[in-house]
Amino acid sequence: MAITDWPLEDRPREKLMSRGAQALSDAELLAIFLRVGVKGKSAVDLSRELLQTFGSLRQLFDADAQNFCATHGMGVAKYVQLQAVLEMSRRYLGEKMRRGDPLTDPDAVRFYLVSKLRDYRFEVFACLFLDNRHRVIQYEELFRGTIDGASVHPREVVRRALYHNAAAIIFAHNHPSGVAEPSQADERITQKLKDALHLIDVRVLDHFVIGDEVVSFAERGLL
Repeated sequence: MAITDWPLEDRPREKLMSRGAQALSDAELLAIFLRVGVKGKSAVDLSRELLQTFGSLRQLFDADAQNFCATHGMGVAKYVQLQAVLEMSRRYLGEKMRRGDPLTDPDAVRFYLVSKLRDYRFEVFACLFLDNRHRVIQYEELFRGTIDGASVHPREVVRRALYHNAAAIIFAHNHPSGVAEPSQADERITQKLKDALHLIDVRVLDHFVIGDEVVSFAERGLL
């Protein structure tokens, strides 16, 4: 059955307008992006098939051009459109972090850091420098490689905090394996950084470990 034959309240576009985007499933959101299906399949049917083929929305978005375009119903135009949407989303989140408003939405911080760090195939340690009202001053990626005491240098973090005249800081690093559980090395270096920054009156608000999920040190009581 074509989507136009569905009851109005079940059609993805009408459902979004009446109930908001958060009410839609991954397949319904993807169907709105695709706009049309293929012969014998509605856009929603095609979306479900794509999610089943790639495994998840994230894996679909992460697919390279060759694999994406080789999928029935897809092509270069759709791949280009999808990459443009993803980049606009990243830039939107970046702008939201730079607006000058105090950070009051933990989920926005998480989404922003995930958009920055999740797709690296190696570990990256980043800092979000904040002023005394918890407004974002600057996001910086400071270290790359295994995150341990040998590769993350407290002196450099302190130097950058002083340079930005930061009053607070949020740490983040990714686990390319996808397992976001903090390691003992993560806990050790976080404490070393916290101790070093305490000497210059800079508060450590959180440390996010980013994998397939996101773990917050603050929520775990590890700070």
